[in-house]
Amino acid sequence: MNALAATNRNFRQAARILGLDSKLEKSLLIPFREIKVECTIPKDDGTLVSYVGFRVQHDNARGPMKGGIRYHPEVDLDEVNALAQLMTWKTAVVDIPYGGAKGGIGCVPKELSKSELERLTRVFTQKIHDLIGINTDVPAPDMGTNAQTMAWILDEYSKFHGHSLAIVTGKPVDLGGSLGREAATGRGVVYATEALLAEHGKHIKDMTFTIQGFGNVGAWAARIIHERGGKVVAVSDITGAVKNQNGLDIPALLNHKEATGTLAGFSGGDAMSSDELLTHDCDVLIPCALGGVLNGENADSVKAKYIVEAANHPTDPDADEILSKKGAVILPDIYANAGGVTVSYFEWVQNIQGFMWDEEHVNRELKKYMTRAFHNLKNMCQSHNCNLRMGAFTLGVNRVARATQLRGWEA
Repeated sequence: MNALAATNRNFRQAARILGLDSKLEKSLLIPFREIKVECTIPKDDGTLVSYVGFRVQHDNARGPMKGGIRYHPEVDLDEVNALAQLMTWKTAVVDIPYGGAKGGIGCVPKELSKSELERLTRVFTQKIHDLIGINTDVPAPDMGTNAQTMAWILDEYSKFHGHSLAIVTGKPVDLGGSLGREAATGRGVVYATEALLAEHGKHIKDMTFTIQGFGNVGAWAARIIHERGGKVVAVSDITGAVKNQNGLDIPALLNHKEATGTLAGFSGGDAMSSDELLTHDCDVLIPCALGGVLNGENADSVKAKYIVEAANHPTDPDADEILSKKGAVILPDIYANAGGVTVSYFEWVQNIQGFMWDEEHVNRELKKYMTRAFHNLKNMCQSHNCNLRMGAFTLGVNRVARATQLRGWEA
């Protein structure tokens, strides 16, 4: 089942639990606007090449639309639609005043030079600049994009609209980016995990962790778990996987990866196959990479008691069912990985006020938002007698539905 079908299914189930009016349900599902643009740039050798860019703006009932821009060969309208819709529910779950959006360009960023990426980003910005805005739609980095990409968007947008720091988040700190933004998603995952474990009378320091994906989110989550005394027993990324039942030395592993560009050959652990990682013996499994990694084929072999979805849509509905029957507790993506968008919100607020916070303040606020959202989510689970995923979806959908009705959607 693809991400869009799964997201729609979760939404419909939440709408049924909440008893939403069928007309309102249909209205909430349809995106506010879908944008598809052609981006032609000269390559460094002088030849012209064309790419297709997308921006889906899903809902703006609770505030400006918010969501990342990804550069990836598999970017298509279905995927962007699903991710835009997820952003609508995610921002509502953590109660920040945004709606959802998502964008992307179908390209292979590794195959483009820095100047080609800059030209592509600027052309894309030229095509959508009148459809995004500080109070309309605020992009951010995603897969294949970074702070530098945001700096180019800021510069290009400002040529049309004047200096506009708050037009994108995830910027370099020298250009109005927030302290703590780089670590935010990983740190939010740890705060979410702490809230979940506390509910079960447990602490990070007493648990073993397996982390799939060792990019920005996985590496920060591993680092913070390690600092708090948790044992990270296995880690994987596209270059391989490494395990150590006594706990990996995460700072040493990070240094090794920085020096060699790979997890392979790390002396503080044994190599293992990446496929085995998901079924490795541990208390908490944190998938931080791509969607659909837990499916009907491998879910039965998963040994973890808790699964924290740091990636978007890592558990497909078949796996969801199998894992729930086994008694595994799944902390859903629309809550667990919301730390990134929460600190993006803090960045936007700081830019609008022209007043920047120190890093402790950012982290303190992030913890407050993530912990409060968990308790709100648990209350929904109790009210509707449902699992954490439906608790999160009903919380998010209910907030968006109420805002939509209060604004007078039938007029």
